[in-house]
Amino acid sequence: MKIILNRINDDFLFECTNAHGNSILLDNTSQPGSKGVSPMESVLMAVAGCSGIDIVSILKKQRQEILSFKAEAEGERISVDDAKPFKSMMVTFFLEGNIDPKKALKACELSFEKYCSVSKTLEPNVEINHQVFVNGDKV
Repeated sequence: MKIILNRINDDFLFECTNAHGNSILLDNTSQPGSKGVSPMESVLMAVAGCSGIDIVSILKKQRQEILSFKAEAEGERISVDDAKPFKSMMVTFFLEGNIDPKKALKACELSFEKYCSVSKTLEPNVEINHQVFVNGDKV
């Protein structure tokens, strides 16, 4: 796996491109007029996206009908010397459709316990919690 990062303005805006030509913009979001996400926001996005792919894949194999899927990820950071790494994260999933709530919860648990490479990478240093809502009800 490889990405290429290119600076695309005179400040902090970078384009990150993967081997398939897909890209995202990273920027220093503390500056006015930023045009990308911060690297730390991209970590939250990666956790939500990785587990989201797992959950949708598992539920599709179980023939669950997902009409809507949304996730919110929040991270708490701590100061360590001059850096501010994540201490903990909470990822909340909102699913709508003809979905068995027990299957949705199990899919989420499997993602974080077994399949999500991003959360497994962070796991030694970051406490990652999750919760699931199906059709508006917490599971």
